[in-house]
Amino acid sequence: MQTRLLALKSAVPPYVLEQKDVVVRAGQLFGERRDVERLMPIFANTGIERRYSCVPIDWYTDAHGWQDRTKLYVDNAVDLLEKVANGLLDEAGLRKDDIDAIVVSSTTGIATPSLDALVIERMGLRRDIRRLPIFGLGCAGGVTGLSRAADLAKARPGSRVLFLVVELCALTFRKNDLTKSNFVATALFGDGAAGAILSTDGDGPRFGPAGEHTWPHSLDIMGWEVEEDGLKALFSQSIPTLVTNDFDEILQAFLIRNDLKLSDIDLFACHPGGAKVLDALEDTFRIERGALVDSRAILRDFGNMSAVTALFVLERMDWRRKGQRILMTALGPGFSAVLQLLEN
Repeated sequence: MQTRLLALKSAVPPYVLEQKDVVVRAGQLFGERRDVERLMPIFANTGIERRYSCVPIDWYTDAHGWQDRTKLYVDNAVDLLEKVANGLLDEAGLRKDDIDAIVVSSTTGIATPSLDALVIERMGLRRDIRRLPIFGLGCAGGVTGLSRAADLAKARPGSRVLFLVVELCALTFRKNDLTKSNFVATALFGDGAAGAILSTDGDGPRFGPAGEHTWPHSLDIMGWEVEEDGLKALFSQSIPTLVTNDFDEILQAFLIRNDLKLSDIDLFACHPGGAKVLDALEDTFRIERGALVDSRAILRDFGNMSAVTALFVLERMDWRRKGQRILMTALGPGFSAVLQLLEN
């Protein structure tokens, strides 16, 4: 008995950050860096036109500490997750009491009690609901979390699992951090939330095989460093190179293990970590540059929302169409790649 995807929804916070406006602010905030003019083209090269934020653009000009950031993270994350969850229930034609388990993935803030408990309390979900909070998967958290939710649904046939993911990347911005990693994060990241309802009962694409690969000696490729005033972004310039050099072998091993060929895949719902990563993925999939239309469109219109983004890409597709296979992929700290096949 296979798990099926019954509903899929997304949401963004209220403030729009036009990339052209961010460029002006970034030039002012990072003006102390001597090579700031050399780095400014990063904003244009991302392919991003706008993003969404849970705080207005003026918030970024002031200094902020853990207490301020954490309150904003918890308040806005729960608001967005409640909005997504209600949308999912409406789409699936379910009541709150129909949900048997909740899985929540997020890596851009800290909440204890965890976000799943806060959503249960806010929405009045069942007292016996099973809970699984997931932290630390970064950009891979949407696809990996979806796979874990599918496993949970399959373990108890007939149960309904609510999967939610939220990332408020913009709250990690640190105005006094003049490192290139912070510069890149400022050019890329946006805020958003998404979710799904999964069950072995109902109509929708089936969850096929999933796969993961963690590179050796790669812990410094991507992640957070904890600073006194918040989380500091850690990026390596080698990420596109790693995809170019290694992802094909990872993909081929996944396909062989599951008796599949690359030609069996109809669509790719790839987390758009950045324009260069998408170039490398298109080369790996043997498709034309620019062919990952949905990933590139989401990157353009929403930016990189970390774990959330892959679900935005899937939602943009005709994911309910019969007779197709969709391969979801994402990369995250570890350094890891995750794959999940959907079959309809």
